[in-house]
Amino acid sequence: MGRIGLMSERRLFVFGYGYTGAALVKRLRAAPGWSFAGTTRSPDKSEQLGSQDVSAVIWRDDFDAQTLDGATHILVSTPPSEDACPALNAGSTAIAARASDIQWIGYLSTNGVYGDHNGDWVDEASELRGRSARAMRRIAAEDAWRAFALAHSIPLAIFRLPGIYGPERSAIETVRAGKARRIYKKGQVFSRMHVDDIAAALAASIADPAAGDLFNLADDEPAPPQDVIEYACKLLGVEPPPLVPIEEAALSEMAKSFYADNKRVSNERMKNALGVTLRYPTYREGLKAILAGERGA
Repeated sequence: MGRIGLMSERRLFVFGYGYTGAALVKRLRAAPGWSFAGTTRSPDKSEQLGSQDVSAVIWRDDFDAQTLDGATHILVSTPPSEDACPALNAGSTAIAARASDIQWIGYLSTNGVYGDHNGDWVDEASELRGRSARAMRRIAAEDAWRAFALAHSIPLAIFRLPGIYGPERSAIETVRAGKARRIYKKGQVFSRMHVDDIAAALAASIADPAAGDLFNLADDEPAPPQDVIEYACKLLGVEPPPLVPIEEAALSEMAKSFYADNKRVSNERMKNALGVTLRYPTYREGLKAILAGERGA
């Protein structure tokens, strides 16, 4: 049995409380003995966290070390800047001082660190080919957290995330908002994962920190982005937007950078080591469940 089953008082502290952190909190709340805290820069968001029984920590510049008192688990969801990971910069001293109490640190990275593999499958041992500034910052942040955790004997798990979707953040909403585009690039696929399945993987790692220190998170079917939009349109009973070749799409520089990388992300280690069974193995099950949830509500 993992430590999560042995501890009576557990407190999760989330640096950068957002969509994924909220999904994890929702999942952990089903078990007894948990309390939660998370950082936000917005007073309005602070009230929202309070309504969810999450202690809100307003964090703009200075970080109050005392807000980490009682923390047993830490989730880091803050993207790195040019000055490295802001959570590590701000919290390293406070975390180090509480190292004996910290049972788990989870760092949310991205599968963008793999860069372009010409549509081939990648796993956790694959070469990191990411060369964009964004990918290089992520690689550096992963390395920094590894070094810190090793120096202070704290269990660390790094999760390389794909595109995240779920209720209120999916192709369903994009189509409804009239912002959907079906952009075609030959052979292009992206990996994605429903936020509830991501939360399940994080919770499994919390339950067994010894299961591994690096995981790709993804569903079972890397898919062309235009197929996802088309399926959402089918569910909503509307005509899909026209297929636009990428050369004619007038993409932003950010969007172009995403299409520059093409790979299929393997989730075998996640399944085998963490014992995760996906509730939404493809985007089809995920989008159908989102729509069914809306109609049920």
